[in-house]
Amino acid sequence: MKQHPEKSDEKEQKPKQEALPLKKRILIGIGLPAWVLVGFLAASLLLSGGIQLLFSIGILLPGSINESIFNATFAALAYTLTLLIVVGLPYKLKGIKTTKEELGLTRLPDWMDILLTPASFIVYLLFAGLLTLAVSELVPGFDAEEVQEVGFDSITRYYEYALAFITLVVVAPIAEEVLVRGYLYGKLRKIMPVIVAMLISSLLFSLMHFQWNVAINVLPLAIIMVLLREITGSIWAGILLHMLKNGVAFYLLFINPSILNTIGV
Repeated sequence: MKQHPEKSDEKEQKPKQEALPLKKRILIGIGLPAWVLVGFLAASLLLSGGIQLLFSIGILLPGSINESIFNATFAALAYTLTLLIVVGLPYKLKGIKTTKEELGLTRLPDWMDILLTPASFIVYLLFAGLLTLAVSELVPGFDAEEVQEVGFDSITRYYEYALAFITLVVVAPIAEEVLVRGYLYGKLRKIMPVIVAMLISSLLFSLMHFQWNVAINVLPLAIIMVLLREITGSIWAGILLHMLKNGVAFYLLFINPSILNTIGV
């Protein structure tokens, strides 16, 4: 298979760290993840407020929208608005640009991204299992089996399953990877060592799930996805791994939930 010279060069290049005073790096290290979290929460609040307004003036009526359509539409709009706030607002107000290099989107997916995905998934399962077991032993009252609220509780029709799949397995992984392993990690990586940028972005990603057992489970996933970006020079391998993880979860939750009882989960 022919190697594209520009692709090889891209993977060999490492982002050059900007020489900033320690105090400024610390402030950015605190402020940037806080900004991402604020953008994430603000997008949901703005959309919720807008929907309440539409209900209050009678444009929308209770029960007039299918729950699955509503949840899928809300998720797509929330992710879009989050990216517009987090990435677009600094550029609009301060002229702070975000480059394709920072986002890890300078190329399309390649075979290396695809081949690394299943191997990375096995590593994730191993470390997530060990970490969950350790926390269960060390933290009294920790419920490792608490069910995650994903917003598609009572789906029965084929189109509802399709909407849930598109939202959870396609839209969410792409948007979250662009936001966290792309924007946040890409910005942090320019001013601090890999390990520090990795820990900050991974901890934020875990906390954004707002449920302790899920946060513990996805922390190893977040770290592995950062490592994949460092190895490949892109976020595509992380996106594919994220999709695979969510796809397996989708199958277990919606397609064949009985398997969880069979294996004792």
